[in-house]
Amino acid sequence: MNSVLLDLKERLHSHLQEIIRDRDPYLATAGHFFVQKYIYQQLEKYGIVESFEFTVRGKTHQNFILNLPGRHGDRAPILIGAHYDTVPGTPGADDNATGVAVLLELAQIFASEPAKYPLRLVAFDLEEYGLVGSSGASEYAAHLRQHNQPLRLMIALEMLGYCDHTPGSQQYPLPVLARLYPNCGNFIGLIGNLPTIPDLIRLSRSIDKAGVSSKWLPIFNRGLIVPQTRLSDHAHFWDRGYPAMMITDTAMLRNPHYHKASDTIETLNLDFLTGVCYGLVQGLRCL
Repeated sequence: MNSVLLDLKERLHSHLQEIIRDRDPYLATAGHFFVQKYIYQQLEKYGIVESFEFTVRGKTHQNFILNLPGRHGDRAPILIGAHYDTVPGTPGADDNATGVAVLLELAQIFASEPAKYPLRLVAFDLEEYGLVGSSGASEYAAHLRQHNQPLRLMIALEMLGYCDHTPGSQQYPLPVLARLYPNCGNFIGLIGNLPTIPDLIRLSRSIDKAGVSSKWLPIFNRGLIVPQTRLSDHAHFWDRGYPAMMITDTAMLRNPHYHKASDTIETLNLDFLTGVCYGLVQGLRCL
């Protein structure tokens, strides 16, 4: 691993050490508050951080937003999001400290060397409750659509650090997918609706070049036929008609620590996570 990747790996590890802790917004409020402050402090190094507030079950929640300018003027932004909450009783190393760590690294990298398109980096709250009610992503997607705000693309970073080279370690929700994709859980998945196909291909190629195998999957009809493809913040943007994708290690289809107390930093493959982050950076520069 060269010095650039080693430095990136160390920075990701540093973020993970701060973020990995119980941080359910209702039952682990101290950890949740600590991570909120950490995210805010990291993002504000690179610009003005906006707080998008919404109320669920009588409690006010916050998404944190950093807008970074692009090189070519006033264009619709690429929104990149990662949720920072967890389910009760888990420190959430893969789910989703890995996504937040990469989000924070993107802030540092693209603040100093802007991408072609403006980037809108969003740390979402309340993703884990999104299947049973409102979430940070559902509220924000509705807000954008209500105000007719366009997006070049939305990318959800959802569990990026678990890798298993064991044959049979990768499961699939449909038998046809098991025939088309590898049976080892050692790749990163990119899942997007049909308008994102060119971007799925570009980002997948960039991640491959970074040394991490990637596979992409286009989805019809907002993923309703395969509900497992909807289990993150991107689905709320699909529902509002935006081009959106999820980048993921496939969660419970691979990671046995999903939503468990055992989802700790020791279970992560930091070389895999670093390669995903570096490949994503290079891919974003090509969009």
